[in-house]
Amino acid sequence: MFLRLFPCLALLALGLAACNRHAPESTAKSGSPTIALVVKTLNNPFFIDMQAGAEAETKRLGVNLLVQAAEREIDVERQMQIVENLIERHVDALCIAPSGSREIVPVIVKANRAGIPVLIIDTRADEKALAAAGGRIAAFIGSDNYDGGRIAGAFVAERLGGSGAVAVLEGIPGHETGDARLRGFREAIAAAPGIHIVASQPANWERDQGFNVCQNILQAHPDVKALFACSDLMALGAVEAIAAAHRTGQILVVGFDALPEARAAIKQGTMAATVAQFPQKMGELAVANAVKALKGEAIPASIPVPIQLVK
Repeated sequence: MFLRLFPCLALLALGLAACNRHAPESTAKSGSPTIALVVKTLNNPFFIDMQAGAEAETKRLGVNLLVQAAEREIDVERQMQIVENLIERHVDALCIAPSGSREIVPVIVKANRAGIPVLIIDTRADEKALAAAGGRIAAFIGSDNYDGGRIAGAFVAERLGGSGAVAVLEGIPGHETGDARLRGFREAIAAAPGIHIVASQPANWERDQGFNVCQNILQAHPDVKALFACSDLMALGAVEAIAAAHRTGQILVVGFDALPEARAAIKQGTMAATVAQFPQKMGELAVANAVKALKGEAIPASIPVPIQLVK
């Protein structure tokens, strides 16, 4: 009886082993520090580039990297769950691109209590909420989104010759990154009295929503001459809506992030410009400074990454 059961038991053991097998999570030997990179989503080329930069730096420095993200940028709750799980796992450092500037604060505080240094990337944590909660971060690494919005607005004003109707596709309402870009854009547009923003609506960073919102705007405001989207994914959705309305070439479209597809659209003439950030550099700097923080070395509270208009 035992001999007949033995092959079955062996197969069962192999099956269980296969079920418990995990893909490698680190880029270095075990025993090295583990740095967790939590981005908003890995469905966006911007954050894929950020991951690539972080991976290259972890290989160079010989530390481990763990990358996680929610499926959608708007899933703030899921991102918070991910960070809480990483704190429970006792990762050595956290590098986070927050989906919610205020929502991230409680998990930053939890990480502080666990003795885990936190570096914030791309989108700032709400400074007032963080101070009120007694939280702290080791550094912020990112671009000046306000200045990027201002550059985009100045470009639109110049290309329109100082007059015309403009539409805006916003990110997630209350999201620091999008809000800063909007403030900069609106300030630049305000300097040209003949230009009016006739519509400004959220499209939540997503291409499909960029398409749908732009369609509605074009129907309500057929006189729109330019459109600024707070991200390239939304801008590319707007380009598709403009093409569906047979108005390609009639509306100036400016995006933000300089994704490869946006750069291609500029060459094709369906987009006019985009504001380039350097997410790969952000990823590199996040890992490099996380390692410094773990060694007890001083790092700057704010580490700027340059921006550039691509047209």
